[in-house]
Order: sequence, then C-alpha cells, then structure tokens
Amino acid sequence: MPIMVQRKGYLAGLAAWREKQVIKVVSGVRRCGKSTLLLQYIDWLKASGVEDEQIISINLEDSEFEPLHDHQTLYAYIQKRLCKNRYTYIFIDEVQQCVNFERAVDSLFIKKRVDLYITGSNAYFLSGELATLLSGRYVEINMLPLSFAEYLTFSGADTKNASDHRAAFNNYLRFGSFPYTSVLGSDPGIIKTYIDGIYNTILIKDVAKRMGAADVSLLENIIKFLSHSVGSFISVKKISDTINSSGRKISINTVETYMRSLTESFIFYYAGRYDIKGKQHLKTLGKYYIVDTGIRNMLLESSSPDLGHQLENVVYLELLRRYRRVSIGKLAEKEIDFVAIGSKAEDDDSNGTAYFQVAASVLDRNTLARELAGLQYIKDNHPKYLLTLDDIPAKANHDGIIQYNLIDWLLKTDNIT
Repeated sequence: MPIMVQRKGYLAGLAAWREKQVIKVVSGVRRCGKSTLLLQYIDWLKASGVEDEQIISINLEDSEFEPLHDHQTLYAYIQKRLCKNRYTYIFIDEVQQCVNFERAVDSLFIKKRVDLYITGSNAYFLSGELATLLSGRYVEINMLPLSFAEYLTFSGADTKNASDHRAAFNNYLRFGSFPYTSVLGSDPGIIKTYIDGIYNTILIKDVAKRMGAADVSLLENIIKFLSHSVGSFISVKKISDTINSSGRKISINTVETYMRSLTESFIFYYAGRYDIKGKQHLKTLGKYYIVDTGIRNMLLESSSPDLGHQLENVVYLELLRRYRRVSIGKLAEKEIDFVAIGSKAEDDDSNGTAYFQVAASVLDRNTLARELAGLQYIKDNHPKYLLTLDDIPAKANHDGIIQYNLIDWLLKTDNIT
C-alpha cells in the first residue's frame, strides 16, 4: 500500500523543523499524500521516543472531528490535551475546514512547548488574516504528487531494469502521479474513474465553492484551455477572447480571478519569464503547468498526446522539487525552456542556477541544432542541460552542454552537477 512507502524528502523537511518556533505548513493539491506524510512523520516521532500522549492528530475532513470546525471548539479540544513540561506535537489536517481557524492556530502558536503542523489544499488559507498574524512565523512545504523515482517505488517496478523504467514512465505520463494510481494496475477505466473523482473534488470543493462560482461549466472551459496550452505562453486576454468567440461571455477580470483560484488550489502552477541578461523576473506572458498529467489526459482524451509538452510539464514539476524557483528563460529573442535558481542541495538561495532545454528527441540534426541554439547563446558559466528520451551515452557533451536521457535524469536522487 502507498502508505508504507516513505516520501523521504518531505519527511526530512519536516524533521529539520522539529521543535523550531515556527508553524510547519504542508500545502498541496488534494490526494498528493499530505495526510499520509503526517502519519509517517508521527511514526518517525514515536520511533525517536515521543509518547502517544504527546501527539494530538486531527483530520478535519474526518466526520469524527466535524464538531471541531469552529475555532473556539478546536482550540478548547487541543488546549486541554496539552502536555505539561514536555513538547506536544499538534497535527491539524485540512485546517481550512475550520471557520476562522487562524485564531486557534495563532493562540496555539504562542504556547510553550508546542510543535504545530497544519495542512491545507488551498494556497488561499495562507493569505489574508492568517498571513498577517503569522508573518515570518511559519514555513511552508509545498507537496507535489509522486516524482518518477517515487512512482517506481510505489508501483513495485524493478528499479534496476531499464526496460521497466520505460514502461513505467509511459504509465506515469498517461495516468499521472497521484500516489494511489501507481497501485491501481493498468486498467484505464479504473484509473480514469479515480482521477475523475480527484478532479471533481478539487473543482467543486477547492475552486467553485470557495469562489461561489455559479457557472461551473465556464470554469471547466478555462481549465481545459489551460490544460491544452501547457507549455505555451498564455495571456488572460487570449483566454477571454477565445471563450467569448465561442458564444459564452466572460470578462478579463473574471478570467483572472478564476485562474488565480486554480493556482491557489494547486491544480496549476504558473512559471513566469526570467530575463537572463538583465537577471530580473518579468511580469507578462508566462506559462501554466498542470499538477498531474493524468488529469490533463483525462480532460483532453480526444486530443493528440502532445508528447513534447507533456515532457516539459514533467520536467517543470521535477525542477520544483529540486530548486527554489523555476522560470521560463528569455535572452534577446531566444527562449530557454527553464531557468532553475536556488538549488535545494545548497544552503544559499542564490547558488545552484542551471538552464534546461527539453525535447522528445534530437536525433535529427536540425532539431538538435535548434534545441542547442538558445543554450549556446548563454555566456555565463552556470550548467546547461538538454533532456530528451533518446538513448545516448551517459552525459553526452555538446561543447559544454550536457545531454541526459530524461528518464535517467528523473531517477537521480540528487541535483545533477
């Protein structure tokens, strides 16, 4: 079962902040594994000597804890269970289910010997009053569905067999990376039903309900547009014009509000542009990437698979796991797929910058020349990588630009150097 496989990177992230005077916030799309992560971390605490009475674990989506959806009741429930003269480890899962939860969280934060962990499926729960109350007092760990390396382990594939890697990667692209899909087998109907359930829960609970959106079909039109346009530059006006041309009416402001809600629900991530020469982030014409290719394939089942953009989506999410900031590169008239800044393997946020170009294949000489052109134009000494599905010798070198097989790169557990 997926719960038995540890998400070691995220566990290490929580352990690093143990008993530090900050609130540990685990955010991420529904069903990416946040609740399981808390359970695994609780097991780790117990193995390190923490006793049961020191742990208070509450899942606010469990009907057992429905009475705690009021912040005063939640606080009272926890307050009377706090240990004296020992740390109490408090876990509140899906905290946004509690009305005015930020008041309970703030009151618990100021207690001595309290180590507080919360999760949420919406970025907005860290905005507004809570952000004001807790400014500088929380650390966020944004959780994604499975990396490909984790997917291999979850699915039980032979991690040393290259042919198993390719078959598993095809399933990873097709069915996506939510933990439970890796153990559902390869029946497309079963997996589609599961993914459809996740999608509809996000759509209704995390977007439409919060926004008070009366026209869910209009919201879905925007989701499908973004899904189809993964890897392409998008403007709010373009989406508005496209929908209006189909006979539906929607303003630019409404589209902007919907798109913000979609990123706040972690179903899409926005990658802005970065001017490599000027070393500054630009405010216009970014790209959107979906949190799971399985959702995209479900939504666009009648469309072409569009392998190049799917690979770009997978690489973008992997770079989010390895770097602190990922942007689209711009240098004069040339575009670099990704500029990754602040390697998570380095302590200094400014270290570990790298450039990445992604293509399905560059066996054709003209294609290779085109993909290398942008990277060759960059004159600094940061590493430059070309990722493809081609079977090549390890670390093929094109005048300093390293070409990796994309699957091999995904299976590296450390940042490539």
